[in-house]
Amino acid sequence: QVQLVESGGGLVQAGGSLTLACAASTRTFSNYAMGWFRQAPGKDREFVAGIRWNFGSTSYADSVKGRFTIARDNAKNTVYLQMNSLKPEDTAAYYCNAYAFSRNYWGQGTQVTVSS
Repeated sequence: QVQLVESGGGLVQAGGSLTLACAASTRTFSNYAMGWFRQAPGKDREFVAGIRWNFGSTSYADSVKGRFTIARDNAKNTVYLQMNSLKPEDTAAYYCNAYAFSRNYWGQGTQVTVSS
């Protein structure tokens, strides 16, 4: 069982920045593909960014490309999401995801609110 704990959410003005962090409770963190998803009220959960377990290749939703950066620190069992040039439409609950060995794990989510 892997526990994921997100932090770093909050209220920010449009154009501002936030960095989310997700700490994982596993000794095999480097084996997991990690991702960030978000869910706005009344909408489905959507993919935001992902980083693979090997070589750290990354992928992003078109809506955040060039503004968000995902990174991982395997020594700290932590994945980050640096969010720049935030827009009101980025407002959502952000969830950390870990995937490996055919298992999916989710964090409890952290709220990001961007005011216009």
